[in-house]
Amino acid sequence: MIESLHSPHIARVKALIGSKGAKERREQGLFIAEGIQCAREALSSSHGPEIKILYATEQGLSKIAELDLNNLEIIEVSEAVMKAMSDTVSPQGLISLCYLPENSIEELTSDGHSLFIYLHEIQDPGNAGTILRTADAMGISAVITSRNSVDMYSPKVVRSTAGSLWNIPVYEGIDFTQLADKFPDLQKLLLSSHASTSLTDITVTGDCVAIFGNEARGVTAADLGSAVIEVAIPMAGRAESLNLSAAASIVMFTLSS
Repeated sequence: MIESLHSPHIARVKALIGSKGAKERREQGLFIAEGIQCAREALSSSHGPEIKILYATEQGLSKIAELDLNNLEIIEVSEAVMKAMSDTVSPQGLISLCYLPENSIEELTSDGHSLFIYLHEIQDPGNAGTILRTADAMGISAVITSRNSVDMYSPKVVRSTAGSLWNIPVYEGIDFTQLADKFPDLQKLLLSSHASTSLTDITVTGDCVAIFGNEARGVTAADLGSAVIEVAIPMAGRAESLNLSAAASIVMFTLSS
C-alpha cells in the first residue's frame, strides 16, 4: 500500500488533472477517471477506454467487490494519498488511470438511421459532460467535437459524464466538412434561436446530425462550411434562452423519439 505523500504516483495523477493536464494527457496517452461509476463502467463495458491502473483505498475496493478485478493492475493507497491525488472534495476511493482512446473519424459508420451530435467550439466542461451523458441515454450513435472545443477527457468532463464515456464513441478535433463529406446524405440540423423552423416540425428521414455551437457565440452555416437546416426550440414561457446542455437534451429527445 502507498502511504507516502511524496509518492511519484501522486505526481503522475496530479500532472494529468492539473492546469497543464491537456498537454500531459496528449503526450502520455492517458487520462484520469475518478469515482465509482466510472470504474464500474470501465470494468463492465466491452468498449470505451481501458484502465491501465486502478488506484484504490480499501473502502473503495469494497464498493466494486462484485466486479472481476483479476486482470487489472490495482495499487492500493491510503486515504491520505487518495485525497492528495483526488480532484474532488470528497473522494470515493477509486481513481482509474485510463488509456486515451484513438478514435478515427474514418472508422465512423452509419446505418441509415444514425443520429450524431456535433459540438462546435463549446467550452464548458459541465455542458460537454452532460450532453454526452444525455446522448448515451437517448441512444445517440456518436458525439463529435470541433477543434478548439473543451477536452472531452478533462477531469470535469469525465466526471460529468457519470460513466457514459464508456458507452458512446467520441471523436475530437473534427472539422464539420469532414463529417459532411463522409456522409453526403446526412441531414444537418443546426440549433439556432433565430431560426424560423421549429424543431417539432422536422422529420428525420435518414442519418442525421444535430449541431450545437459555442455557448456565447453560437455557430453559423458559414462557420461550418456546409449547408444546414436551422431549427429552434419552441418555448411557450417567458425565458429568452436555455442553457446549452438543457437545449441539447431537448433536441436529442425530440429527434430520437
